[in-house]
Amino acid sequence: MRGHLSAHAVCTAIRDDIVSGALAPGSRLVEEILAARYGVSRVPVREALRTLQSEGFVTTRRHAGACVAEPTEQEAADLLDIRAVLEPLGAARAAVRRSPAHLKVLRGLVRLGRERARHGHAADLRQLDGWFHETLAQAAGSPSLTALLTQLRRKVEWMYTVEGAPRAGESWDEHGAVLDAVARGDAERARALMAAHIERSLPVHRLRRPAPPAVRDAKRPVNTARARN
Repeated sequence: MRGHLSAHAVCTAIRDDIVSGALAPGSRLVEEILAARYGVSRVPVREALRTLQSEGFVTTRRHAGACVAEPTEQEAADLLDIRAVLEPLGAARAAVRRSPAHLKVLRGLVRLGRERARHGHAADLRQLDGWFHETLAQAAGSPSLTALLTQLRRKVEWMYTVEGAPRAGESWDEHGAVLDAVARGDAERARALMAAHIERSLPVHRLRRPAPPAVRDAKRPVNTARARN
Protein backbone atom coordinates (compact mmCIF):
# COMPACT_ATOMS: atom_id res chain seq x y z
CA MET A 1 0.00 0.00 0.00
CA ARG A 2 1.33 3.43 -0.97
CA GLY A 3 2.17 5.96 1.74
CA HIS A 4 0.36 9.24 2.24
CA LEU A 5 3.26 11.68 2.00
CA SER A 6 2.30 15.14 0.81
CA ALA A 7 3.68 16.57 -2.40
CA HIS A 8 5.67 18.99 -0.23
CA ALA A 9 7.35 16.13 1.66
CA VAL A 10 8.12 14.28 -1.58
CA CYS A 11 9.46 17.51 -3.08
CA THR A 12 11.75 17.96 -0.07
CA ALA A 13 12.98 14.36 -0.30
CA ILE A 14 13.73 14.58 -4.04
CA ARG A 15 15.40 18.00 -3.63
CA ASP A 16 17.57 16.66 -0.78
CA ASP A 17 18.64 13.73 -2.96
CA ILE A 18 19.50 16.09 -5.82
CA VAL A 19 21.49 18.42 -3.56
CA SER A 20 23.36 15.52 -1.94
CA GLY A 21 24.18 14.00 -5.33
CA ALA A 22 22.18 10.81 -4.74
CA LEU A 23 20.30 11.85 -7.88
CA ALA A 24 23.10 13.11 -10.10
CA PRO A 25 22.87 15.83 -12.78
CA GLY A 26 21.34 14.36 -15.92
CA SER A 27 19.54 11.51 -14.12
CA ARG A 28 16.14 10.68 -15.60
CA LEU A 29 13.33 11.20 -13.11
CA VAL A 30 10.68 8.63 -13.98
CA GLU A 31 7.49 9.09 -11.97
CA GLU A 32 6.89 5.36 -11.46
CA ILE A 33 10.46 4.76 -10.27
CA LEU A 34 10.40 7.75 -7.94
CA ALA A 35 7.03 6.69 -6.53
CA ALA A 36 8.51 3.30 -5.65
CA ARG A 37 11.67 4.93 -4.29
CA TYR A 38 9.77 7.09 -1.81
CA GLY A 39 6.85 4.74 -1.20
CA VAL A 40 4.14 7.03 -2.56
CA SER A 41 1.74 7.25 -5.49
CA ARG A 42 2.66 9.03 -8.71
CA VAL A 43 0.41 12.04 -7.97
CA PRO A 44 2.62 13.73 -5.31
CA VAL A 45 5.70 12.85 -7.38
CA ARG A 46 4.22 14.62 -10.40
CA GLU A 47 3.42 17.71 -8.30
CA ALA A 48 6.87 17.65 -6.71
CA LEU A 49 8.60 17.52 -10.10
CA ARG A 50 6.62 20.54 -11.27
CA THR A 51 7.75 22.48 -8.20
CA LEU A 52 11.37 21.41 -8.62
CA GLN A 53 11.27 22.41 -12.27
CA SER A 54 10.09 25.91 -11.29
CA GLU A 55 13.00 26.07 -8.80
CA GLY A 56 15.56 25.04 -11.42
CA PHE A 57 16.50 21.64 -9.96
CA VAL A 58 14.66 19.69 -12.65
CA THR A 59 14.38 20.16 -16.39
CA THR A 60 12.27 18.48 -19.07
CA ARG A 61 13.94 17.04 -22.16
CA ARG A 62 12.39 16.00 -25.40
CA HIS A 63 12.01 12.20 -25.60
CA ALA A 64 13.48 11.84 -22.08
CA GLY A 65 10.96 13.55 -19.82
CA ALA A 66 11.98 15.00 -16.47
CA CYS A 67 15.70 14.94 -15.59
CA VAL A 68 17.91 16.42 -12.90
CA ALA A 69 19.14 19.75 -14.26
CA GLU A 70 22.76 20.14 -15.36
CA PRO A 71 23.70 23.73 -14.57
CA THR A 72 26.52 25.34 -16.54
CA GLU A 73 29.55 26.88 -14.85
CA GLN A 74 28.16 30.31 -15.75
CA GLU A 75 24.86 29.52 -14.03
CA ALA A 76 26.76 28.36 -10.96
CA ALA A 77 28.86 31.54 -10.92
CA ASP A 78 25.71 33.64 -11.25
CA LEU A 79 24.36 32.03 -8.06
CA LEU A 80 27.26 33.39 -6.03
CA ASP A 81 26.72 36.85 -7.52
CA ILE A 82 23.02 36.72 -6.64
CA ARG A 83 23.85 35.54 -3.13
CA ALA A 84 26.22 38.51 -2.72
CA VAL A 85 23.24 40.82 -3.34
CA LEU A 86 20.46 39.03 -1.46
CA GLU A 87 22.23 37.90 1.74
CA PRO A 88 23.24 41.46 2.73
CA LEU A 89 19.70 42.63 1.96
CA GLY A 90 18.34 39.89 4.22
CA ALA A 91 20.69 40.90 7.04
CA ALA A 92 19.64 44.55 6.73
CA ARG A 93 15.95 43.60 6.85
CA ALA A 94 16.60 41.34 9.85
CA ALA A 95 18.13 44.26 11.76
CA VAL A 96 14.82 46.09 11.47
CA ARG A 97 12.34 43.24 11.74
CA ARG A 98 13.90 40.52 13.93
CA SER A 99 12.04 39.28 16.97
CA PRO A 100 13.46 38.44 20.43
CA ALA A 101 13.00 34.76 19.53
CA HIS A 102 15.14 35.16 16.40
CA LEU A 103 17.89 36.83 18.41
CA LYS A 104 17.82 34.07 21.01
CA VAL A 105 18.23 31.36 18.37
CA LEU A 106 20.96 33.29 16.53
CA ARG A 107 22.92 33.87 19.74
CA GLY A 108 22.72 30.17 20.58
CA LEU A 109 23.94 29.24 17.09
CA VAL A 110 26.88 31.66 17.26
CA ARG A 111 27.84 30.31 20.67
CA LEU A 112 27.72 26.73 19.41
CA GLY A 113 29.50 27.63 16.17
CA ARG A 114 32.41 29.24 18.00
CA GLU A 115 32.65 26.28 20.36
CA ARG A 116 32.65 23.73 17.51
CA ALA A 117 35.16 25.80 15.54
CA ARG A 118 37.58 25.72 18.47
CA HIS A 119 37.32 21.93 18.55
CA GLY A 120 37.50 21.45 14.77
CA HIS A 121 34.09 19.77 14.36
CA ALA A 122 33.70 20.49 10.62
CA ALA A 123 30.54 18.42 10.07
CA ASP A 124 28.72 20.23 12.89
CA LEU A 125 29.89 23.60 11.56
CA ARG A 126 28.32 23.08 8.14
CA GLN A 127 24.96 22.33 9.68
CA LEU A 128 25.19 25.20 12.17
CA ASP A 129 26.18 27.60 9.39
CA GLY A 130 23.09 26.60 7.42
CA TRP A 131 20.86 27.11 10.46
CA PHE A 132 22.39 30.53 11.15
CA HIS A 133 21.75 31.81 7.63
CA GLU A 134 18.27 30.25 7.49
CA THR A 135 17.29 31.83 10.82
CA LEU A 136 18.65 35.20 9.70
CA ALA A 137 16.60 34.88 6.50
CA GLN A 138 13.47 34.16 8.56
CA ALA A 139 14.26 37.17 10.76
CA ALA A 140 14.05 39.38 7.65
CA GLY A 141 10.28 39.23 8.03
CA SER A 142 9.59 38.75 4.32
CA PRO A 143 8.26 35.35 3.18
CA SER A 144 9.30 36.10 -0.40
CA LEU A 145 12.86 37.06 0.54
CA THR A 146 13.13 34.13 2.95
CA ALA A 147 12.02 31.70 0.22
CA LEU A 148 14.51 33.17 -2.26
CA LEU A 149 17.40 32.98 0.20
CA THR A 150 16.52 29.41 1.21
CA GLN A 151 16.31 28.26 -2.40
CA LEU A 152 19.54 30.08 -3.21
CA ARG A 153 21.44 28.40 -0.38
CA ARG A 154 20.19 24.98 -1.51
CA LYS A 155 21.40 25.63 -5.04
CA VAL A 156 24.80 26.84 -3.86
CA GLU A 157 25.10 23.70 -1.71
CA TRP A 158 24.14 21.60 -4.75
CA MET A 159 26.65 23.15 -7.12
CA TYR A 160 29.58 23.78 -4.77
CA THR A 161 31.61 22.10 -2.09
CA VAL A 162 32.93 24.38 0.64
CA GLU A 163 36.44 23.93 1.98
CA GLY A 164 35.94 26.14 4.99
CA ALA A 165 37.78 24.44 7.87
CA PRO A 166 40.88 26.71 7.72
CA ARG A 167 38.81 29.87 8.40
CA ALA A 168 36.04 28.36 10.53
CA GLY A 169 36.91 30.51 13.55
CA GLU A 170 37.02 33.70 11.46
CA SER A 171 33.71 32.80 9.82
CA TRP A 172 31.93 32.45 13.16
CA ASP A 173 33.45 35.71 14.41
CA GLU A 174 31.94 37.32 11.30
CA HIS A 175 28.58 35.70 12.11
CA GLY A 176 28.87 37.14 15.61
CA ALA A 177 29.57 40.64 14.25
CA VAL A 178 26.54 40.43 11.93
CA LEU A 179 24.41 39.30 14.88
CA ASP A 180 25.60 42.23 17.01
CA ALA A 181 24.58 44.67 14.26
CA VAL A 182 21.20 42.95 13.86
CA ALA A 183 20.61 43.02 17.63
CA ARG A 184 21.39 46.76 17.71
CA GLY A 185 19.03 47.41 14.80
CA ASP A 186 21.87 48.80 12.66
CA ALA A 187 20.69 47.82 9.19
CA GLU A 188 23.52 49.40 7.22
CA ARG A 189 26.22 47.82 9.38
CA ALA A 190 24.50 44.45 9.16
CA ARG A 191 24.37 44.80 5.38
CA ALA A 192 28.06 45.78 5.12
CA LEU A 193 29.25 43.02 7.46
CA MET A 194 27.26 40.35 5.62
CA ALA A 195 28.58 41.58 2.26
CA ALA A 196 32.14 41.30 3.58
CA HIS A 197 31.40 37.83 5.02
CA ILE A 198 30.07 36.59 1.67
CA GLU A 199 33.06 38.08 -0.17
CA ARG A 200 35.54 36.34 2.15
CA SER A 201 33.73 33.00 1.70
CA LEU A 202 34.10 32.96 -2.09
CA PRO A 203 37.65 31.48 -2.25
CA VAL A 204 36.59 28.35 -0.31
CA HIS A 205 33.82 27.46 -2.79
CA ARG A 206 34.79 24.75 -5.27
CA LEU A 207 32.52 23.83 -8.17
CA ARG A 208 31.37 20.22 -7.98
CA ARG A 209 32.32 17.97 -10.88
CA PRO A 210 29.64 15.93 -12.69
CA ALA A 211 29.18 12.42 -11.33
CA PRO A 212 30.38 9.51 -13.50
CA PRO A 213 27.67 8.10 -15.79
CA ALA A 214 27.63 4.83 -13.84
CA VAL A 215 25.97 6.49 -10.84
CA ARG A 216 23.45 8.58 -12.80
CA ASP A 217 20.56 6.45 -11.77
CA ALA A 218 17.32 7.25 -9.96
CA LYS A 219 16.63 3.59 -9.12
CA ARG A 220 18.90 3.26 -6.08
CA PRO A 221 16.91 2.33 -2.95
CA VAL A 222 16.47 5.09 -0.40
CA ASN A 223 15.66 5.17 3.29
CA THR A 224 12.06 6.34 3.11
CA ALA A 225 12.03 7.09 6.83
CA ARG A 226 14.01 10.26 6.08
CA ALA A 227 11.54 11.28 3.42
CA ARG A 228 8.71 11.09 5.91
CA ASN A 229 10.36 13.54 8.32
